Amino acid sequence: MKFVLFVEGYTEKNVLPDFLRRWLDPKLPQRTGFKVVRFEGWSDYVDGIAKKVALNLSGKAGADVVAGIGLLDLYGPTIYPNGVQTAADRCAWMKRHIEKAVNHRNLHQYLAVHDAETWLLAEPGNLPPAVRSVLPGGCNQPETMNFNEPPAYLLDRLYRERIGRPYRKVTDGAELFAALAPDVAMAKCPSLRTLLEEMLIFARSSIP
Repeated sequence: MKFVLFVEGYTEKNVLPDFLRRWLDPKLPQRTGFKVVRFEGWSDYVDGIAKKVALNLSGKAGADVVAGIGLLDLYGPTIYPNGVQTAADRCAWMKRHIEKAVNHRNLHQYLAVHDAETWLLAEPGNLPPAVRSVLPGGCNQPETMNFNEPPAYLLDRLYRERIGRPYRKVTDGAELFAALAPDVAMAKCPSLRTLLEEMLIFARSSIP
């Protein structure tokens, strides 16, 4: 039972398999396998996803794959059409855009609203106390953060202001994701809930 994850950066590559597995595996009869295909940011992702999907989900390579899961940050891409402004509209547009461009029945595109660090804000107790104490109130519903300062940027600013160094996506992110309870994060992040619940459906449907 294996998923192929298509992600845009090192943080997602390093932390997502363990994070997703901690929620999925207790609900399944066997361990969930992951192959991670990493891109160099959102532009490389959008330009290269069709080719990477064909290589990893078709023919012998895709024979044992439950599903291909694409994950892209909502914040960052500059290809949204004029008039597509809200988070919900941008999520819907990007999902349609990528799935249509790729045109593969086993690729399922998701968006992290606004980025993967959003999920970390769902459990603020894991953050350094100096950072936790100055989180804005909107972090109670992390996906409602605006486009001006998405969670990764917020964390970087607060780390610099409160503990004198930048937020390190790879090292700090890995530690925070290791401590993050998936059930806590999905309770506050509807888009994450959708991702996890649909992955569970895909996995269960593959069981003979």
